[in-house]
Amino acid sequence: MKIKVGVFFGGKSVEHEVSIITAIQAIENMDKDKYDVIPIYITKDNKMFVGDLIGDISNYKDIDNLIKNSTQIMLAQKDDKVALLRCEKKLFKDNVYDYIDIAFPIVHGTNVEDGTLQGFLKMFNIPYTGCDVMSSAVGMDKYVCKCVLKDNNIPILDCKCVSSRDYNINSDKIIKEIEKEFKYPVIVKPINLGSSVGIKIAKDRNELVDAIENAFTYARKILIERAIKNLKEINCSVVGDYESAKASECEEPVKTDEILSYKDKYISGGKKGGASKSMNASVLKLPAEIDKKTKDKIQELALKTFDVLGCSGVIRIDFMIDKDTKEIFVNEVNTIPGSLSFHLWKATDLNYTKLLDELISLALKRSREEKEITYSFDSNILSGVSMNSLKGSKLNK
Repeated sequence: MKIKVGVFFGGKSVEHEVSIITAIQAIENMDKDKYDVIPIYITKDNKMFVGDLIGDISNYKDIDNLIKNSTQIMLAQKDDKVALLRCEKKLFKDNVYDYIDIAFPIVHGTNVEDGTLQGFLKMFNIPYTGCDVMSSAVGMDKYVCKCVLKDNNIPILDCKCVSSRDYNINSDKIIKEIEKEFKYPVIVKPINLGSSVGIKIAKDRNELVDAIENAFTYARKILIERAIKNLKEINCSVVGDYESAKASECEEPVKTDEILSYKDKYISGGKKGGASKSMNASVLKLPAEIDKKTKDKIQELALKTFDVLGCSGVIRIDFMIDKDTKEIFVNEVNTIPGSLSFHLWKATDLNYTKLLDELISLALKRSREEKEITYSFDSNILSGVSMNSLKGSKLNK
């Protein structure tokens, strides 16, 4: 019997469209002899839809029409299964659209990749691929992630975290603090976004103010750190779990500007790639132009980062090399990378179909292990409780 895989994608995120592309790529490459794949599209207002049109990338040119001709569903537990229930029950039709055995979240960005969707799925006791709630949340919050990595002696660039509240109260003070802590140029980025959205480099005060105000349109907290002038960027993927993990080949993104842009990542390569290739495959050097010593060090740091953050499934770690000092820094972690970084694994002995198999196997393994953990115990605490006895009292925890 085939395993029913629900692939969740889209969501309330600025990386909504990128998620659609990544998900359709994965669906096309799943082993249909093993899996019965059910695409589940999450709209930008967090409604879930299924149907014959959902898995076809061409239908997303007109999303209003796509939704009109699809079925809105919600999740529910029925016995020991997770059911996809029709939100509007039709006459003479079963309210259950279908069932899924495992969830495969392929989402990017705030409100989905940050542990939100993972927590939602966990409530239904269904196995799901990728990082768990905690590692997803930590990986998405750039400041928290830097703190965890620094505490574990993994090299990162020091940064300053600024909230919109503090900036609105006294912007001049914040600007002066930044200038005291860092020399120009600096880089400004939203605290919880990916895909290079909202990121700008500032070479003076005017550009800094502009970059800060731009970043605050995407997040309530932002990061400021020094910009490496002579920079080489390297990416490395890791697949596995807490027991065993391996690092991929290294890639080197090619920039068209000072920073790797959204266009560099998804548009420049996407025109040629379609849904069968990595979105940024045509703007990469693969393998990266680095010596073996540097490659070994990056792969070592990638595995350590994966372990420290408690990751599972496949992630991508973005590194920065200061070509003047030869220092290597972890820049950020992508807990659900674009295209699931399949091109990095294709450069090894793990093709895309096998990678997807591995992610599903890891999810089922984690689910089996979690069933062995005790999450509750019998207690008679409620047997003698009445509402009258609780009035004006406080329970000690």
